[in-house]
Amino acid sequence: MKITVDFEECLKDSPRFRATIEEVEGDVCELESKLDKLVKLCIGMIDAGKAYNAANKQFVNGIRELAQQSTKDEVIESSLTKFAESLQEMINYHTVCFFIPIDFDLRKFKEAKKQFDKVSEEKEAALIKNAQAPRNKQHEVEEATNILTATRKCFRHIVLDYVLQINVLQSKRRSEILKSMLSFMYAHLTFFHQGYDLFSELQPLMKQLGGQLDQLVVDAAKEKRDMEQKHSTIQQKDFSNDDTKLEYNVDADNGIAMEGYLFKRASNAFKTWNRRWFSIQNNQLVYQKKFKDNPTVVVEDLRLCTVKHCEDIERRFCFEVVSPTKSCMMQADSEKLRQAWIKAVQNSIATAFRDKGDDGEKLDRKSSTSTGSLDSGGEPKERSLKGESALQKVLAIPGNSCCCDCGQPDPRWASINLGITLCIQCSGIHRSLGVHFSKVRSLTLDTWEPELLKLMCELGNRVINQIYEARREELGARKPQSGDPRHEVEAYIKAKYVDRRFIRRPSDEELRTKVVSLSKQEKRLSSSSEHLPPRAPPPTPKLRPGSNVSGQSGQEMVKTLGETKIHNAAEPPPMPMPATLPPPSPCKEMAFYEPKEYSPGLQLFWASCARSLPDMAEALAHGAEVNWVNTEDEKRTPLIMAVQGGSLVTCEFLLQNAANVNQQDAQGRGPLHHATMLGHTGQVCLFLKRGANQNAADIDEKTPLAMAVEAANADIVTLLRLAKMNEEMREAEGPYSQSGDETYQDIFQDFTHMASNDPEKLNRYQQYEPQRP
Repeated sequence: MKITVDFEECLKDSPRFRATIEEVEGDVCELESKLDKLVKLCIGMIDAGKAYNAANKQFVNGIRELAQQSTKDEVIESSLTKFAESLQEMINYHTVCFFIPIDFDLRKFKEAKKQFDKVSEEKEAALIKNAQAPRNKQHEVEEATNILTATRKCFRHIVLDYVLQINVLQSKRRSEILKSMLSFMYAHLTFFHQGYDLFSELQPLMKQLGGQLDQLVVDAAKEKRDMEQKHSTIQQKDFSNDDTKLEYNVDADNGIAMEGYLFKRASNAFKTWNRRWFSIQNNQLVYQKKFKDNPTVVVEDLRLCTVKHCEDIERRFCFEVVSPTKSCMMQADSEKLRQAWIKAVQNSIATAFRDKGDDGEKLDRKSSTSTGSLDSGGEPKERSLKGESALQKVLAIPGNSCCCDCGQPDPRWASINLGITLCIQCSGIHRSLGVHFSKVRSLTLDTWEPELLKLMCELGNRVINQIYEARREELGARKPQSGDPRHEVEAYIKAKYVDRRFIRRPSDEELRTKVVSLSKQEKRLSSSSEHLPPRAPPPTPKLRPGSNVSGQSGQEMVKTLGETKIHNAAEPPPMPMPATLPPPSPCKEMAFYEPKEYSPGLQLFWASCARSLPDMAEALAHGAEVNWVNTEDEKRTPLIMAVQGGSLVTCEFLLQNAANVNQQDAQGRGPLHHATMLGHTGQVCLFLKRGANQNAADIDEKTPLAMAVEAANADIVTLLRLAKMNEEMREAEGPYSQSGDETYQDIFQDFTHMASNDPEKLNRYQQYEPQRP
C-alpha cells in the first residue's frame, strides 16, 4: 500500500502525522524483513546453481575423457565431443542467472528516523520545561522560551528531511523492486532462448545419430550371435595336441616368423628360470616380459649361431642357442614345442643366408671382432685419481690456487660443471644454489675420473671469472674477501651465478663474429690427442686355451673378456684403407651457412664442434640452452657437435651441465649413434656410463651395435655387448642386484683411462658409412 506523508502536515506534528509515521515505520520494518528473507533465498539459489554447474562441468569432463578413450570409433568420438561442447556452452549461459535480484538500501531512512526520534524527544522536553517556568522568574522564562524556539527550528528541519526520505523510499520501492525482478526474468529468458538456439542447431545431428543408433543395435545383436556361435565351436575342439599348432612361417604379415612362451635361464649365479614371450623376427631371436616392453635381443644375427638339444640338465625339453659371444638356455613346455623351436631357428638361419647372400668372409670378420677388445700394452693402468693427485693437478692451473669467489688460498673443493675451485664456505653456498647451478665435489675426498679432471684443467677460475665478472668493476660491485660475513658472500655468489648480474652481454655483431669464428676455427686434428686419423683394425684377440665361448653364459663371457682384457693395439697389422674413406673430422666437411638468427645456442653449437670450452661456458652464461636444437642443420644438438669435434672433455662438460645423452637429430641418431659411426670409442664408453640408450634405432632402424658390427669395430662392439650383458644380468638378478659385475666395471674403467691417457690406441677404425638402399 502506498503511503504519502504531506510536508505541511509534518510541521503541525499532529496526531494524524504521528499515526501516519507509525504506519510508515511499521511498513518499512516489514519490507526490510521480507527483503532480507528474499536475499537469503537468492544466495541459497545461487550457491545451489553454482554447485549444479560444478557437477555439470565434471559430467562434461567425463564425457570428454570417454571421447578421448574412444579414438578408434570415429562416430562415438565425434558425437561425444560435440555433445560435450554443447553442454559446456549451456553451463556458460547458465552463469548469467547467478546474481542477487534486489539491492534495496534502507540506510538513509534509518539514519533519518534515528535523528527524528531524538529531536522529537528534545522538543517534548523543551515544551515541558517552557510550561513549568514560573512567571516571577523572568530569566528562567526567557531561557525556556529560547530553548523551545531553537528546538522547534531544529525539529522542522529534521522532520522535513525524514518525510523526504519516507516519500523517496515509497517511490523508489516500486521502481527498484520491479527493475530487479525484471532483470532476473530477462536473464532466465536469455538463458532458455540461447539453450533453445543451441539445441536447435544440434537437432539434425541428434536425428542422424538416432538413425545410426538403430543400425548399431542391429549390428551389435548380429555380432553377439556370431561370437556365441564361435564360442560354442571352439569349446567343442580338442586341445590335447594344441602345441602342434606352433609352426615356422617366414612369410608372416607382421614379420614374426614364430612366437610363443619359453622359459629362459638367467645368467646370474642362481641360474633362475623366467617365463618370457619369445619371437623370431628380422633374423633375430628376441623376448619381452610385457607387451609394452622393448624386446630384448638374445641373438642379433641368427646366421652367426647354432642350436642344439640339452639333455645334461635336470629340466626337460631344454635347448640352447649358441652365438659367438654367449649362449642362451631355454625350455619349452613339451617335446613337440622344443622340436618346433629348434626347427624354426634352423629354418631362420637357412632363410637368412639364402635371402641376404652375405659371403663367409664378412661373417667371419663380424664374429671375430665381436669378442675383440683393447689392451693397455702391458703398461700399468692409471686408476681414478683421488686425494692429493687430483688436488695438485687442479691447483696447478693459473688462478685455481685461490677460491674463485672470495679469494681464500688453498681451496679444497670444486664446482665440476663450472670448472672452478672453491673454499669450504663458498662450496656450501654453491650447494645451496642447487645442482642446476653448481655441482660441488671435494678435491681430496672424492674420486676423480680422468675426463672430469681434464675438464677442470681446461677451464679454471681465471677463465670463468672473465665471463661471470666481466662487468663487476664497471658496476662498482665489491668482490667479497676471505673472512667476510657469510650473508655478504652468499648475496655476491647469487648475483654472480644465479642472477648473472656481472656478465657482459654481446651485441648482435659481436655474437655473429664469434659464431663465424668458431665455425671456421682450425681443428688442428693432426696434433690432437683425442682425434687421430683412422687406422686398420687389429687382429682378432685369441681367448684362453680350452675356453668355449659359444657355451658361456653372459657372466662367464664378461669374466673371460676381463681375463683376456685388451688386445695390444700399438702395432696393428697394415691394412689398405678403403678408397671411399671420408675425411677424419666431419667438422671440416661442414660448410658454414648464414643462419636466420644468431643466438647463444648457436654459439654453443659451434663452440662444441670447435672444442672450445671457454666459448661453451660463455654461451651457457649468456643463457644458451644446453639441449639447443639447430633446426637448420638436421636438428643437431651441441652434444652431437661435440661428438663430431672428437673431444671427450667437451662431451663431459655438456653432460655435467645437464645435456640429454639420448636426444636425437633429424635422422633419429643420438650422440651414441654418432660416436659409433665415427669410431670414437672413448665417447661411446662415456655415453654408456651416463645411461645412453643403446637400443635406440635411427630412421634406417639401425642401432649403435648394428653400426659397430657393420663397421667391424671390435672395441665398440665389445663395449656395447658388455653393457647389454651387464644390463641383462642385473635385470635377471632382480631389484636387489648390485650396480654391476666387477669385471665389467674393470673393463669399462680400462677403456675410460685409455680414452683420456692413450686415445691414439682407440681411434683405429674407419668411420662408419651407413648403407643406403
